[in-house]
This record gives sequence, C-alpha cells and structure tokens, in this order.
Amino acid sequence: MLLSGLTLVLGSAFAQNKKRTTAEQVGKKGEFYISWGYNKEWYTSSNLHISQPSLGNDYKFANVLANDHPGWDHGITNKAISIPQYNYRVGYFFKDNWGFEINFDHTKYIVTTNQLLHVKGTKDGKQVDEFYENNKPYGNAQQPLTYFLNNGANFLLFNLVHRKHLTSFNTNWFDASVLLKGGVGIVIPHVENTIFGESNDPHFQVGGMDVGVEAALRMTFAKYVFLEYCNKLVYANYWGLRIKDGTARQAFGCYEMILNLGVSVPLKK
Repeated sequence: MLLSGLTLVLGSAFAQNKKRTTAEQVGKKGEFYISWGYNKEWYTSSNLHISQPSLGNDYKFANVLANDHPGWDHGITNKAISIPQYNYRVGYFFKDNWGFEINFDHTKYIVTTNQLLHVKGTKDGKQVDEFYENNKPYGNAQQPLTYFLNNGANFLLFNLVHRKHLTSFNTNWFDASVLLKGGVGIVIPHVENTIFGESNDPHFQVGGMDVGVEAALRMTFAKYVFLEYCNKLVYANYWGLRIKDGTARQAFGCYEMILNLGVSVPLKK
C-alpha cells in the first residue's frame, strides 16, 4: 500500500513538471513571437485624384491599373533583405489563443506603363475628358504618368489575433494552427512621381489609413520555430500625398500572399 502510494505521488509530480509539448505550448498566454517574410500583391484599379490649385488643376486619372514589384523574382541572393517586398510581425498572446500583433508589409505600388489613361476634370483651368497612352512620350517626359509607391505603399496594421489549433499529428514536435487576424492602421508611403512632365521630390510620409483581414496557416516545429503562409486583404485610403505644386489622393484594395519564417518564445511557464 505504501509503495503504491509513493508511486502515485511520484508519477503525479513528474506529470506536473514535464515540459509541455509543442501543441500544448503554442498560442498560450504569455507567448511572444516575431517573424520576417516576403510577399506578392495584386491591386484593384483606382481613381488617382490630382489637385494643383496654383496650376488650375483638379482632375483624376480614372480606373488606373497598377502592379507590384516583388524584387525577389530576379536575383534575391544579390540584394539586401530589405530591398524586395518584405514584411514583419511582432505579436503577443495575452490569453490562450488570443493575441495582439504589429503587422507591417513593405509593398510596392507602380502604375502600369502599358495602359490607356482616362483624364477627367479641370486641367490648366479647362474642362478635360481625354485619353492618353501611357507607353508613349509626353513632352520631355517618357510618359504622361509615372507614379511610384516603389519604396513602399507600406501597410502598418495593429491586429487582434485568434488562433485555432488544427492538428499535431500525434507528435510532440509539431503543431498546425490557423491564425485569423484583423485590424486597422496607417499607411506610410514613399511618394515618387512625374505627372505630365512635372516631377516631385521623392519622400516618405504618413499618408492615410488602412484596414485589413488575414488568414494564416502556421506550422510550428520543436515549439519555437514556425513557418507561416498567409492570405490577406487590405483596403488603403491615401490622401494628402505631396506632388509637384499640389497633392494627390486615391484608394484601392490589395490582395496579398505572404510567406513568413518566425520564432516564438514562451515568456510564462
């Protein structure tokens, strides 16, 4: 009887002190994580509004098409890691399966050269409703509209995160989970453009607000290292973007695919 009791006590103590498995540890209260990765974007068309009161301009480029510039599709090994379209996340689970995250995507937005531009409004003090081929020279410029957020359309979001465990495949070194994220934030674009031959001074600025939702498949290995594949939708509204003798504004939607590599650290046991 005494031996049986001692065995039960020792067994209970061992069970309480054993290390948690990967599935038991990830997404728990007190977990901190950080990740780095790269992304690919597709943008909706948008109206680019131009306001230059001193020049008598208040018009828009209607339904402008744009593309991204991944950077990692041509010689990524020869570039600094911050040159391609990168992203990072810093997060903390304040309770089991619920966390807060700072979420930043360095995304590049470039108005497509090969398109027909529709200009409507007031230009040079006169009403206009005209079309321009953007792949042909305009005056001394290579084309009517060169418009880059090429050092970043730059989405910064503050996200609420909810984790749903999927499976560990009956192992103690692997966990698969889905993370659902949503939040609001600001955009910090780098604005560079030449509009009908007039160029601005390229610059960074806080240029509006954004909202986003994201679903991520996170695969955690050996409790601390994870690989995360994300699909994300963002709506970004830009205003007060400084151009030559005026400002620009626009709003567009963005779909992103993202791959991150990260590390999680349990700050509480």
